[in-house]
Amino acid sequence: MPTQNQIPYVSHVYVCTNDRKGERKSCADNNSQLVKSTLKDAVDENGWKGKVRISTSGCMGLCAKGSNVMVYPQNVWFSDVSPDDLDEIVSTVERIVAPESP
Repeated sequence: MPTQNQIPYVSHVYVCTNDRKGERKSCADNNSQLVKSTLKDAVDENGWKGKVRISTSGCMGLCAKGSNVMVYPQNVWFSDVSPDDLDEIVSTVERIVAPESP
């Protein structure tokens, strides 16, 4: 029987890295692996480890608008994300985490 728990993070950021290998548009076309790794670096640099989790996501169903980044449970969705857009995402996460900071 599974154990039900509370979410251990203030925010969980999912980055779609689905790659259709050029057959159709996919999130990987906008360098989503770099988006994910840069967001992970931002978590480390800002001391958010344990508060913010960055995870890879499979297809979110909107690859035509990819790369897609979902911030959960805050109900925030970024589409058409490229590595150049990360300041906006990091700022959004910062506003979410700030009330939780000591």
